[in-house]
Amino acid sequence: MNIVFMGTPDLAAVVLDKLVHSEHKVLAVVTQPDKPKGRGNQVLSTPVKEMAARYDIPVLQPNRVRAEEFFPVLKDINPDAIVVAAFGQIIPKTILELPKYGCINVHASLLPKYRGAAPIQWSIINGEEKTGITIMHMDAGIDTGDMIIKEEVTIDAKETGGSLHDKLAVCGGDLLLKALTLIENGTAPREKQKDEESSYVKILDKSMGLIDFNRTAVEIERFIRGLNPWPSAYTYLDGKTLKIWDADVTDTKAEGKPGEIIAVTKDSLLIKTASGELAVKELQLEGKKRMSADAFLRGYPVAPGVVLNNGSN
Repeated sequence: MNIVFMGTPDLAAVVLDKLVHSEHKVLAVVTQPDKPKGRGNQVLSTPVKEMAARYDIPVLQPNRVRAEEFFPVLKDINPDAIVVAAFGQIIPKTILELPKYGCINVHASLLPKYRGAAPIQWSIINGEEKTGITIMHMDAGIDTGDMIIKEEVTIDAKETGGSLHDKLAVCGGDLLLKALTLIENGTAPREKQKDEESSYVKILDKSMGLIDFNRTAVEIERFIRGLNPWPSAYTYLDGKTLKIWDADVTDTKAEGKPGEIIAVTKDSLLIKTASGELAVKELQLEGKKRMSADAFLRGYPVAPGVVLNNGSN
């Protein structure tokens, strides 16, 4: 099958790599324009562009795929199918209907639940025990098309957004190839989604990482894992940003107010929440490297009674 691949981040790059090593031919890759990143505003290629360059695949980077001038470019390529994985733009009806087999989406959740952005992170934050990959026929809605095939992935007790991303990327590549075989053979199912079971999850940004210690320890621990590695969960200590990378839930029933450090052990900081406590195991103070609580405490002694806050005081 001749394919145009549309995707942008790391997950999409893993799926593209799997597709390149299959019997299918990737005619071109469409990805988001290069953007400046980091403190130096260095212009960086997307992970999908870098993967395409590795295999000498032509790369297209339109500012808007809806632009009239882009459609003729795709039409000239004449793909049998367009595969989409975390592309980052709404694809217009003209493109959806262009290929013989339509546009096929690799979605990182078990639809219809968790439509929209960041389903990987929200599945952890919301305490799901499983998630997965859905391969679907695309339509004009956001993740509303008919489903072809799904595969479940277990969310482990200490799963982070990063580790789950990596598991789902591999699963997505494998499942896509199975779906393409079904499509090519004319045996691909079209299971309609139950809209009443759906929800849309919002995109992540840096501001959402601020920890609210008025929530329970269980909720906060999931929040920390879900936002690891990006955008990361944080609070403030002595007016400096303090990222928390890893914590365990405890239930000592100690006295204190939410956000208060109620005990300091050799290898952890014990923080009071609305219900239960968090034993912080790994953290990062502004301007410092990520480190274990043990290493942190050797260089930055903290006494019980200190209250972590939202930066306003």
